[in-house]
Amino acid sequence: MSIFEDRVDAGRQLGRRLADLRGKDIVVLGLPRGGVPVAFEVAAALDAPLDVIVVRKLGLPYQPELAMGAIGEGGARVLEEHVLAQSRVSEQELQAVEDQERAVLENRVARFRKGRMRQDLTGRIAVIVDDGIATGSTARVACRIARKLGAARVILAVPVAPADTLASLSEPDEVVCLATPRHFAAVGYHYRDFSPTEDDEVIQLLDAAARRLKDSPRPAGSTAVSEDPVEFDEEVEIPSRGVRLQGHLHLPVPARAVVVFAHGSGSSRHSPRNRFVASVLQRAGLGTLLLDLLTPGEERNRANVFDIELLARRLSSATDWLATREDTASCAIGYFGASTGAGAALWSASEPSARIAAVVSRGGRPDLAGPRLSAVRAPTLLIVGSFDYEVLELNRKAKAMMRCPNQLAVVQGATHLFEEPGTLAAAAILARDWFAKYLLPVTESTPPARSEP
Repeated sequence: MSIFEDRVDAGRQLGRRLADLRGKDIVVLGLPRGGVPVAFEVAAALDAPLDVIVVRKLGLPYQPELAMGAIGEGGARVLEEHVLAQSRVSEQELQAVEDQERAVLENRVARFRKGRMRQDLTGRIAVIVDDGIATGSTARVACRIARKLGAARVILAVPVAPADTLASLSEPDEVVCLATPRHFAAVGYHYRDFSPTEDDEVIQLLDAAARRLKDSPRPAGSTAVSEDPVEFDEEVEIPSRGVRLQGHLHLPVPARAVVVFAHGSGSSRHSPRNRFVASVLQRAGLGTLLLDLLTPGEERNRANVFDIELLARRLSSATDWLATREDTASCAIGYFGASTGAGAALWSASEPSARIAAVVSRGGRPDLAGPRLSAVRAPTLLIVGSFDYEVLELNRKAKAMMRCPNQLAVVQGATHLFEEPGTLAAAAILARDWFAKYLLPVTESTPPARSEP
């Protein structure tokens, strides 16, 4: 039996149910594709920013509409063990489906994010909206991603879902659902019009929501984005010895400092973790350059990922390129390195001609810079998770070799990828304070980081 006319009707009803959130620091996150039209109406009702949180269902090979799990940005994955057990899907079949859906997910992220910065969730309420829930796999992944991106509170809001699925959800802090039919067959069964939502419609709704928010009058003290943000934000290409490196440059206007990101093995400028850290730095007035140090062809050769000298040379090329731009020529430059990228950052910073004002390593491998560590002059902060035992020991040994001002900051409860709730935000704040201290000429005083002597 139909409960909703269409997704617009469902979204408007859901927006009315969530009216108590209006005026709070929230971000509405629609699950593409069908959840975005619902989320658009919720965001309009709450006068809140709208963004997407991209996940993909892993359907059974012979019954794609039945989820055996779901995947999301940042490598998140949830499996429905009871479905897998009953279906007897092999590990190879599961991997084949995941590889296919991962490619679709990454393409959608690139398309939906093009020319549009992700809404910063740090310390905010994330309201995750879909057009309905069946097994809950997709919703669980989305909640985990929002938490990883710094959300202080996660609310899952849907028009319709089975009651037993809602009762099994532990990831959100709160669940809001309009209808829990006793006989639940499928989400679409409860809509009169459940026509497919296309990617172009998602993009149009995101653009329309951004225009609406810009044109909406803001009360004093509002945390919403400024109507006329003064910033530069675009994809760039950087030449380096016969190749062109892809990057994403974000600058305040005028810019005083830029932090160049050296990603770790298997990562790229689209890394959700580094994009999150970049957003924290940007809010402190720092420019950021998220950079792919290898071309797509070079990435296929795994040896290149660990060629620290090559990566360092590419990082130096990016630094030289910033010096040629009128808007960044006078900027102080910092390096942020993760995993193997930290080794490359320290190698590049050790060059006699390097003009690097500060370096931060997150879960990094500074040991890969070898004897060059003693030649680094830039003040360096090494951030490591307390549960990343092997890397923590490597960082302690690297610290002993360094002659520049340096600190080792240990984030309690964090493993190598800082996936535990709140740990990535803690690392980002440590990095922000370090860069603000050494890159910005005038900064507000901030509490000192807990560090090892």
